[in-house]
Amino acid sequence: MASVNISIIGAGSAVFSMRLVNDLCKMKGLSKSTVTLMDVDTKKLKTVQSLAMRYVHEVGADIKFRSETNLEASLEGADFVINTALVGGHSYLEKVRRISEKYGYYRGIDAQEFNMVSDYYTFTNFNQMKFFVEIAHLMEKHCPNAWLLQTANPVFEGTNLIRRCSEIPVVGICHGHYGVNELAESLGMNMSDVDWQVIGFNHAIWLNRFVWKGRNGYEVLDEWIRDKSHTWKPKTPFDAQLSPAAIDMYKFYGLMPIGDTPRNGSWKYNYDLETKKKWYGEPWGGADSKLGWAWYQKQLEKVRHAISFLASNKLIRLLSLETYLNFLPESEASEEFRKELSVFASPDALSGEQHIPFINSLVTGDPCRLVLNIPNNGTIESIPDNVVVEVPVLVDGKGYHPEKIEPSLPDRIVNMYLLPRMVRMEWALEALLSGDKRVLVEVLIRDPRTTSVDTVNKVIEEIMRLDENKTMWEHYNGNKFAFYST
Repeated sequence: MASVNISIIGAGSAVFSMRLVNDLCKMKGLSKSTVTLMDVDTKKLKTVQSLAMRYVHEVGADIKFRSETNLEASLEGADFVINTALVGGHSYLEKVRRISEKYGYYRGIDAQEFNMVSDYYTFTNFNQMKFFVEIAHLMEKHCPNAWLLQTANPVFEGTNLIRRCSEIPVVGICHGHYGVNELAESLGMNMSDVDWQVIGFNHAIWLNRFVWKGRNGYEVLDEWIRDKSHTWKPKTPFDAQLSPAAIDMYKFYGLMPIGDTPRNGSWKYNYDLETKKKWYGEPWGGADSKLGWAWYQKQLEKVRHAISFLASNKLIRLLSLETYLNFLPESEASEEFRKELSVFASPDALSGEQHIPFINSLVTGDPCRLVLNIPNNGTIESIPDNVVVEVPVLVDGKGYHPEKIEPSLPDRIVNMYLLPRMVRMEWALEALLSGDKRVLVEVLIRDPRTTSVDTVNKVIEEIMRLDENKTMWEHYNGNKFAFYST
């Protein structure tokens, strides 16, 4: 057993934090570890710490918790820092979207080709990107040997930015690769019989290897498309793995897009709500339409209500699914929530999040296979070495080791999808690091929704004039934030 100090930034997100607590309690090699829960919202912190301590007690684990509202104090002596914070919350993102749509930018100026996910802001999210770098710089001071596990969106831009501004070891972590499991299940495959790889960028990964019981899995997929694709209907707005958009991308690019990648196709799928409904299904038109995102916001409210209910009812046994469901209002006991609760109610089931397995393998040396965002360094041909890619790795006591990519990606995916997506990342970082507002203007001028330069200037000006964006305004008007370490 090896105790470590783990700091979770943005720990007020109760469901995510409790997933980590669940996994930590069930990793015997990390017994006696200490978790610092950091958030600026004291009420949320109190709720999460209360639930975490109850869960640890029921499981019989030896994990200690402390709460912090001060970022620096939360980092002192940490071995691992998990950043999941969204600065300004979804309310800020919605403000920016409303301003953008007023000037004709459907779903916001951050909705760009190959990056349509509704909370993956890269051009207007200055405060979020600045916070990423602030964490890294504070880690240099308070825990210089710690790992930073970058989880908050945008993971692709964020992990690249941190690497360019700090020497702190960092990996980006997402769970989009579980789209492979969804695909296999839909095709009647057991994942233990599937040999697979996914590679690309965060929210832009492709199933390059797909073998089922020695058979080419794509042959099975082709049969499903021929015989059953016409029966497909989305169960939720996020159910896009076998959507018409995903299949259309597969037919064009030659490989299946995985996880959030079907949400990040071209404008072909995203011009307006009716177009989205055609490609992502009725009634929502996918997660990134107005209807789909409203559904998501409603689910978040239900989860918050359920978490509050659990926290205030201390008689509820957290290890008993039946007890959960007996206590919870029927409206909260959805199928998705049941799945979530079944993990906590199990004595050994893990959440599927990769953070604690990553930490466990580094600390104990027990190897595990994960999908991480790491520097390319030759892993994917034609992608620069210093750009972060999302690939399968083996993690052990010596670090992470990328798998050999077999087979390689088709040129069409590299040239028509990954390289254009990489360029948009570089544009966002160029604007951010240079503080040159003209870069933002130039990016938006190239947007197919733009009608005039005057419109571009007005929308950027109004967004920067938001009360929350005072520092952003100053940064782009001469008083630059120091992104690089001094």
